[in-house]
Amino acid sequence: MVDKNEVVKKIDFRGLILLSMGHMMTDLNTSALPALLPFLKEALGLSYAMAGTILMFSSLTSSVIQPVFGYITDRKSFLWFLPLGIFCAALGIALLGWASSYQQIIILVILSGIGVAIYHPEGWRIANFFAGEKKATGMSIFGVGGNLGFAFGPLMAVYFVKSMGLKGSAFFFLPGAVMAGVFLFSNLWRVRRPSARPSSPSSSPPTSAKSVIYPMSLLLGMVILRSWAHIGLMTFIPFYVINYMKGDPMQAGNLLFAFLSAGTFGTLVGGPLADRFGHKKIILFSLGITSPLLALFLLSSGSGVWSFIWITLAGFILIFSFTVSMVMGQYFMPKNIGMASGLIVGLAMGTGGIGAAVLGLFADSWGVPLTLWIIAFIPWGAFLLAALIPYPANKKAA
Repeated sequence: MVDKNEVVKKIDFRGLILLSMGHMMTDLNTSALPALLPFLKEALGLSYAMAGTILMFSSLTSSVIQPVFGYITDRKSFLWFLPLGIFCAALGIALLGWASSYQQIIILVILSGIGVAIYHPEGWRIANFFAGEKKATGMSIFGVGGNLGFAFGPLMAVYFVKSMGLKGSAFFFLPGAVMAGVFLFSNLWRVRRPSARPSSPSSSPPTSAKSVIYPMSLLLGMVILRSWAHIGLMTFIPFYVINYMKGDPMQAGNLLFAFLSAGTFGTLVGGPLADRFGHKKIILFSLGITSPLLALFLLSSGSGVWSFIWITLAGFILIFSFTVSMVMGQYFMPKNIGMASGLIVGLAMGTGGIGAAVLGLFADSWGVPLTLWIIAFIPWGAFLLAALIPYPANKKAA
């Protein structure tokens, strides 16, 4: 077990990799849900708004309540949150295929969401400690696990359901249970009250509550809009391909896999680039380039080689900024790293589910293609907010 008094300058790869694997297993279940929605919609006769509401409940429980758990873990470390979170996240999704009513689906989604919510703040807080002085690089190692989970979740969901029907969702329980067991019997991730390494005087973060509110509000607004775009694409690409383009469900799963797996590499590349060239510059580059790539994807009608090329590039570039925004949030709140993590990953990203519900109403009224065009230009709104964030231009190691 690592003591908090040890000054960690170099990245602890072993601890970060294990945390990253747990991150992958939790987010595997989160991303499986949008891919399961078309099948649940058909089986239970749901509307697009009801499907969007399912995602809203998922986001409310998996993300929006994360700041609460972040507040708790900043004051007392609950390491058992990590294996418990992995287990609950898998259990809820595994039982979805056995649900016989809309109400049962909501209950299971809430169970899975709470598992995700209790894993992330504690995971990000410990990852901050293991990251040493290269925060963006270290956080990208932890973040890449989540992106891998997001990438493989839809592909696994479609494969299981196509092969075994809706009850094939039960196979999501196995990897979650195994990883929870690994955490229970491993000491690599156990840390005694990890805390952030103090910033140097030349790069001191804001200290007063008033000075923190303004930059954090802009940062959270940017993350909210980015999340609306990210979750909106995850939600409506399957509907677009299956219902409007009359494509095979596996084609929709492959597009989502291309989009999300590209984000995995974006996470790995974005962190080191941010440590080298500056955090804010990488975020602005990411958000500015994503919208044109999404427009090119829609112009290619969601089929053919070019569709895969454009959606892959969009996923790669959009997720460039994911772990970088986390480092920025922890820079603004160095004494409340768990709370900052909960706000960035939880409250801000979780509102993407609320955005999905709103976009579901748009889709019911205006159609899925127009809704995707709206989603395509949301990153430019996030770009404008990011440009206003007061953050050191040469900040490389928050």
